[in-house]
Amino acid sequence: MNKQFKIMCVNAGSSSLKFKLYNMDAKASQAQTLKDKSQYLQVLTSGIVERIGHEDAIFTIKKPGGFKKTIVLPVKNHDVAVHLVLDGIIENGIIKSLDEINGIGNRIVQGGPYFSDSALFTEDTYNKIEELIPLDPLHAEAHLTCFNAFKKALPEVGEVAIFDTAFHQTMAPKEYMYALPYEYYTEYKVRRYGAHGTSHKYLSTVVRETYLKGQEHSNIITLHIGSGASVAAVKDGKCIATSMGLTPLAGVVMGSRTGDIDPSCMPYLCRCTGKTVDEMYDIYNHQSGVLGISGISNDTRDVQKGAEEGNEKAKLAMDMYSQSIADYICMYYGKLGHVDMIVCSAGVFENAPAFRTLTFRDCAEALGIKIDEKLNETTVLGKEGFISSKDSKIPVVVIPTDEELMIALDTARILKL
Repeated sequence: MNKQFKIMCVNAGSSSLKFKLYNMDAKASQAQTLKDKSQYLQVLTSGIVERIGHEDAIFTIKKPGGFKKTIVLPVKNHDVAVHLVLDGIIENGIIKSLDEINGIGNRIVQGGPYFSDSALFTEDTYNKIEELIPLDPLHAEAHLTCFNAFKKALPEVGEVAIFDTAFHQTMAPKEYMYALPYEYYTEYKVRRYGAHGTSHKYLSTVVRETYLKGQEHSNIITLHIGSGASVAAVKDGKCIATSMGLTPLAGVVMGSRTGDIDPSCMPYLCRCTGKTVDEMYDIYNHQSGVLGISGISNDTRDVQKGAEEGNEKAKLAMDMYSQSIADYICMYYGKLGHVDMIVCSAGVFENAPAFRTLTFRDCAEALGIKIDEKLNETTVLGKEGFISSKDSKIPVVVIPTDEELMIALDTARILKL
């Protein structure tokens, strides 16, 4: 009889808690590719607690086959959210006892310079994440609260930290350093860390294993383009450059974030508006990007609708968003020397053909990229496949990302299940 075990994957945001519970067959560890490994994982349930900290928080739990239950209730903090999730998976018949859970994988946004791989959640791991709270105040405290809540409920179950920054630790100093006084790096850890590393690793691995058939050398550009968005250059399976910086604010234009911006805008705008640095930083993160330019929404679907109705600011927002991604594609092509494949993924680039069209139009002449509009229009809603034409100098493929799969596999690997 094959050994099986259950792994809870946890993704805590500043005001949310996403979860997914897998049943995994031990054969997954022997499988050669990610796609083969995925055949041995079964999703038992998934869901989210939204609006944590509010009286009208929303708890949604789902099971394969169409079951979905949503309730609105007060959720004071992430500790309460964890207990809500654990009670929910029992009450809705997903498992009979919490003792059935064999491992817990926690997505951690910021691992600083300390972690180049996932790590067992020891006291040392905990202390390092706590030390890094100033680099990620929105998420780090939520991560630790969730860890503590799961540890209290399941004290004998091993927990693993899966770091968004780990995949990017292979960057060279010339890529991750900023041209600031060197002691700001040694004393305050100011450098480029990147984000979405779990997704970039998944995407580049699938391309190498499935599309490039394990060829010895490979150059890949991965595009994780959602409301938060980042680009990575991956050489022979290792990240050599990524667009996000010290925090997820840097890089391409995003749903509500500025992306790259002249640093002098901050003091200038503070003087002009009378706002504090913290207030302006909040605007950079939550009122800028596509939302700030269009004045409509941070949701690209709403902005596209506005553009189609003739809203000039919405058109500008779409153009700026797409151009910023194209700029990074061109820059990373230069760093890599040649590119074997470009991968589109995450919420926008898995589902919004118009934004893909604009992006590749902006770098088509320079890189010889040609998009097949029929393939582009039909490769949406979870579909995987090429959207480039056969005569495109660089193949472009859409691959839905699966960060939870990576979290589950890393949890099993670290815990030696």
